[in-house]
Amino acid sequence: MGGKPDNVTKTERREPVTLLEAISEGLFEEMERDERVFMMGEDIGVYGGAFKVTRGFLDHFGEDRVIDTPISESGFTGAAAGAAHMGLRPVVEMQFMDFISPAYDVITNYIATSLYRGSGPLPLVIRGPVGGGNRGGPFHSQNVEMAFFHTPGLKIVYPSTAYDAKGLVKAAIRDDNPVIIEEHKGLYRAPFLREVLPENDYIVPLGKANVVREGSGLTVVTYGLMVHKSVEAAEVLHQEDGFEVEILDLRTLLPLDDETIVESVKKTGRLLVVHEDTRTGGIAGEIAMRVSEKAFEWLDAPMLRVTAIDAPVPYAGALEDYFLPQVEDIVTAARYLAAY
Repeated sequence: MGGKPDNVTKTERREPVTLLEAISEGLFEEMERDERVFMMGEDIGVYGGAFKVTRGFLDHFGEDRVIDTPISESGFTGAAAGAAHMGLRPVVEMQFMDFISPAYDVITNYIATSLYRGSGPLPLVIRGPVGGGNRGGPFHSQNVEMAFFHTPGLKIVYPSTAYDAKGLVKAAIRDDNPVIIEEHKGLYRAPFLREVLPENDYIVPLGKANVVREGSGLTVVTYGLMVHKSVEAAEVLHQEDGFEVEILDLRTLLPLDDETIVESVKKTGRLLVVHEDTRTGGIAGEIAMRVSEKAFEWLDAPMLRVTAIDAPVPYAGALEDYFLPQVEDIVTAARYLAAY
């Protein structure tokens, strides 16, 4: 399902990789390619990171380029901004993206506004795990994209496949703007995502959505883990209802690929937005508003959304399953729209 730029040809390699391994490869290759790239974060050196994304990096690149930091997200994110001003290209790991909140001030008030204020480009990547389904509770399961979506000057990336994860990581590091990368930990080691990647260097361009399934009856716009749940739902609708769903994987949330979204809605006449983030203030509202502005006359039904409910992420398994969007929820919403 991974999107592939036109100038990239897949070549065979011996072993498929997980999404986590793809991210690790992307980081490693960019550090090999450009000596200005270095990493900062809690336990990323000796320990190799909480999820082992940077395992072995310290031995290969040394402590000047793989820096274990104190537990101070605002402090080391600010230090990374200073390093970027001096010509380096830092990659900051948040052990869990839930902990990015202490750095909100430096990210939104300083990093995002740097170029506008005349301080020059700020090539800085902030990456880390997000998402529920692992019984991590409210402090280790959040999706934080909408806390930053409103901030001009930032880019936000959220991959759903191993191919895209590697390509987006590499593109983000090479970008001269600050980029936040959210990595759903439910996809890190998912067996169904193991993929043979190209041996040659490639990137996935930021700001371009991917059509992962073509259809004529309904457009589903989604990202991250919800891409795979949407594909499952589309298969149910195909088998049981003969209804064909088109699925767009945003891949980049900021900037949004308005053109691909609008063209799909013009073709299908129906829109369902699916995201794991909570309902109020989620990206579904922004997407619906843009479609209303640019393709209202093509709509044959109301626009709907399937999201998490407005609550902190529960610890209890049954409650978390109720909290999170499920395949059955997507099927139900799609059937409602199909009835118009």
